[in-house]
Amino acid sequence: MALKATIFKATLHIADMDRHYYADHHLTVARHPSETDERMMIRLLAFALNASDTLEFTKGLSTDDEPELWQKSLSDEIELWIDLGLPEEDRIRKACNRSQRVILYTYGGRGVPVWWDKHHNKLERFGNLTIVDLAAEQTSQLAALAERSMTFQVSVQDGEVTFSNDSNLVSITPEQKMPKI
Repeated sequence: MALKATIFKATLHIADMDRHYYADHHLTVARHPSETDERMMIRLLAFALNASDTLEFTKGLSTDDEPELWQKSLSDEIELWIDLGLPEEDRIRKACNRSQRVILYTYGGRGVPVWWDKHHNKLERFGNLTIVDLAAEQTSQLAALAERSMTFQVSVQDGEVTFSNDSNLVSITPEQKMPKI
């Protein structure tokens, strides 16, 4: 018998001073049986960093031809493709060909530099690709905040993200690897 996804409810009160975006989002997140709390919370972080009225979660891990999150136009064209992890170059190429913008959030500590050394030369040719690395210590702190029902104040200012609830505060500083600013 196949295991079913675990449903999480998250409310994000987002104050993104860098983009001048201020909104509340009530989200239902399905965590795939093979997904960790860390990965699920990184999906919430990616949502918060790119939040809009049209950004939405996809089927994610259960399908190969969709990202974790995407934003589509009214004519069903993919405007923004957001993926997580350390994918192969061919997946990133397909995403860059299908979408106007692609953001990849890498995480995983020691595996990231190995992946980066292997792929960065091939990835530099994609002008619509942004790669952002998340530090392992910070993502593990974020994972510790996972609960079936969550409410967070999310602040983004000068590239630093703060997730806070009634009793905890986690600061995350995403490092943009590509394109270099």
